[in-house]
Amino acid sequence: MEDKVFCILSLGSNMGDRKQTLEDAVAAIAANPEICNLKCASFYETEPVGYEDQPWFMNTCVSFETTLEPLELLDFTQSIEQDFHRERKIHWGPRTLDIDIIIYGDLEMDTKRLTIPHPRYRERAFVLAPMSELTEIDAEIPEDKAIRRIDG
Repeated sequence: MEDKVFCILSLGSNMGDRKQTLEDAVAAIAANPEICNLKCASFYETEPVGYEDQPWFMNTCVSFETTLEPLELLDFTQSIEQDFHRERKIHWGPRTLDIDIIIYGDLEMDTKRLTIPHPRYRERAFVLAPMSELTEIDAEIPEDKAIRRIDG
């Protein structure tokens, strides 16, 4: 049996039924046989970052253990985004689903295709707030953008 690596993903959506999209994406991640011990944080409604002329996002984070290699995990998350018709038209623009790899064990990598840990996660309340429910974080949650926890 291969060694399992602890990972955290950030998920966001601001088009269509955001909550249902996130719930379905979490279910798709959990269904992968190379992923186990999945935990999902609360959902948060958050003000957009970067391109601000768009609807608010709903965000969450998931943590799990996996035997997938980093690029295999990236291919898997991008396939889920494609299943939800993710289009990359405007940088930081509206999207049906966005999944980012935030943490992959202790790995640090910076390639054209993937940077781990995610380079801006410590600046993003929409990542840090849900992530703090799953693991200890080494950053202050910024207060420059509105964020509120969605119960139920």
